[in-house]
Amino acid sequence: MIRLTQRHELFNADFDRQYRWYLAEADEAVAGKSLKSVQDTLTLLATQPDLGRRRTFRHPKLQGIYSAQVRRPFQKILIFYRATGNNFEAWRLMHGARNLSRRLVEPVL
Repeated sequence: MIRLTQRHELFNADFDRQYRWYLAEADEAVAGKSLKSVQDTLTLLATQPDLGRRRTFRHPKLQGIYSAQVRRPFQKILIFYRATGNNFEAWRLMHGARNLSRRLVEPVL
């Protein structure tokens, strides 16, 4: 099933921050590879959302959320998403070593 893919404003902000970090700390080539890995992962998840892991956080905003690793070599970065019916929403993008239950509900700074 092909799903309409949407990117939440929090996802876009997370991605922008991550992309700028790669530009500053690595180079344009690495930043470009991260962009491609994220896009490839989103495309795959939109067609096969069950590939991700269903998460069980207590916070009400996090109910029904899944996570999946971004494709190699950026697999430490997680995409948090929801897929219902014909809709796929990428909600957040962040490093998996964070305090996820707290960070996922914090506003983007």
